[in-house]
Amino acid sequence: MSTIENVAEHPSLGEGLGGPFDDIRPYEAGEMQQAFNDMLADRQFNVIMKGFVPWLPKGLRNGMLRLAFTGVKTPLDFQKRFMKPVVKYIMRKHTDGCTFSDGELPADKAQRFTFVSNHRDIVLDSAFLDVLLVEAGYPTTVEIGIGDNLLIYPWIKRLVRMNKAFTVRRGLTPKEMLRSSQLMSRYIHYAVNTKKENIWIAQREGRAKDSDDRTQDSVLKMLAMGGEGASPVEKLRDLNIVPLTISYEYDPCDYLKAQEFQLKRDNPAFKKSRQDDLDNMKTGIFGYKGHVVYHAAAPINTWIDELADLPRTEVFSALSQRMDHEIHRGYQLFPGNYIALDLLSGRRDHASHYTEADERRFSDYLAGQLAKIQIAQKDEDFLRERMLTMYANPVLNYQEATK
Repeated sequence: MSTIENVAEHPSLGEGLGGPFDDIRPYEAGEMQQAFNDMLADRQFNVIMKGFVPWLPKGLRNGMLRLAFTGVKTPLDFQKRFMKPVVKYIMRKHTDGCTFSDGELPADKAQRFTFVSNHRDIVLDSAFLDVLLVEAGYPTTVEIGIGDNLLIYPWIKRLVRMNKAFTVRRGLTPKEMLRSSQLMSRYIHYAVNTKKENIWIAQREGRAKDSDDRTQDSVLKMLAMGGEGASPVEKLRDLNIVPLTISYEYDPCDYLKAQEFQLKRDNPAFKKSRQDDLDNMKTGIFGYKGHVVYHAAAPINTWIDELADLPRTEVFSALSQRMDHEIHRGYQLFPGNYIALDLLSGRRDHASHYTEADERRFSDYLAGQLAKIQIAQKDEDFLRERMLTMYANPVLNYQEATK
């Protein structure tokens, strides 16, 4: 019997050292102290911390961190003690408010969910959700999948595993990808049903650079590789999936996305570097976002049985379309979204949704973001069109979903 089959038969095998999920899972309670000690001993981590508090000697700085770590036993403890204050600071400093609409979720907050959402920010999509869930009275946060391409230093890998992240392997051969997807699917089902954790996962690999958010069939197929039941509908019902919509008034990475569009247009072989990923992470965290709104739709278990009679080959396509419908109708639209659509069309069809002051504000914002792009043969018209499209697409998708 394979390792994966063993876990299906005996879920407890997923826990502890030597378990089949050890290469990808977050840290468990008994591993947190050692992981924290290893992180404090990491030279690169200490360089980063010195940048934050250069006036504190290393010994005193690490001593204060050890003291703050007292009583932290689990990843959830770590999130509440260390990460929640940091994320709350980012909300206060870099947004005009971050809210959560959960009125369509079941009244029983003890349920566990697999949140499948559009993807706006590499770091903050799940971090904001963690805080919003805790503040709304839910008993735990979310475990998240993070690509190993972002785990460029050992201390980063330790930190994210302490923060309830499991690893998604990138750059694999097709055969390796199949094995990796099977293992990850088994782990997600195990986390929801045995560990009693929530999961957050993006609806597609990577962010939709043009904000035309579409669920990839491959993500749903991966989720259906594990779990109980014979059919995809039964296996997906096992995860209590919730379509989640994330709406940003302003995307601080919009100019970086537009820049990437031109670089790929001018050189189809262009690939982002590790430094590009770090720049996107830093800009996303510390850039201005305006209002941020999370909207949870009803779990798909309220309607997924409607797909049960479809041929197996059609289930995932139909489910992706329904997921998109749920995510698109959950958008919170802002004046800038409507202004962008009208600027693209050259008409004022949506002028009732914004004022002259809104137009000036968005125009100034757009000019400021475009000015940040410093590349050879900068194509201002192309870049402007790309940025406007990012803000216009949510309107088009919302209108289609609610007509």
